[in-house]
Amino acid sequence: MSTRSNTNNSRAQKGSETSKCNYTAIQYGNDHGSISFGKVHKKGDVTSSVMLQGKDGRHRFYMDHDGQRPGYTTLTSPGTVAIKCGMDLDTEQDGIFFNAENGDIDIIASNGKIRMVADDIELVAVGSADQGNIKLNASENIIMDAKKINGTAKNLLRLATPNTLELVANGQMKFIAAVTRSCTDASSVKKDKYGNDYHHKKNFTLA
Repeated sequence: MSTRSNTNNSRAQKGSETSKCNYTAIQYGNDHGSISFGKVHKKGDVTSSVMLQGKDGRHRFYMDHDGQRPGYTTLTSPGTVAIKCGMDLDTEQDGIFFNAENGDIDIIASNGKIRMVADDIELVAVGSADQGNIKLNASENIIMDAKKINGTAKNLLRLATPNTLELVANGQMKFIAAVTRSCTDASSVKKDKYGNDYHHKKNFTLA
């Protein structure tokens, strides 16, 4: 049978300016789980408008409204969180929609992989000035494998490495440019009339 309790749910010491206290909290539950309204978290610093807890204390959902987490919604699960939807939607409709009006969206797999599988995947950056960037940073390899790889840069396209660069074409290789310049490390020993020593100093300073 469910139980109802109106309690002083402050768990912080008396006199603490950050302790939360209310006398209208209600909780219903049994040995399988509970739902509470107005419950104060264990540290006494945040009050939940609604809190759902399973039999495992790590399995919970709460909507906080004050303290360090005003307006926060938190879901924790010791197992898998699965979302399935869109059975009645058309192909062009949005099935799952995430919109952060302000702030970042972080997707983190601390001990695993992140996979995205779809008919098409689009990455779009729409910022201006110092924004509008798509950045790939890997501690080891960035591997691309496709029938065609097309890249277009409006102002600059640059490939740079402090070690070895290989361009391999088993068929035909084309270089087309209005002006083509090339220099080797010999430019650092003796200057020439084309100013290749300048390009050597500029491009052989990679960390």
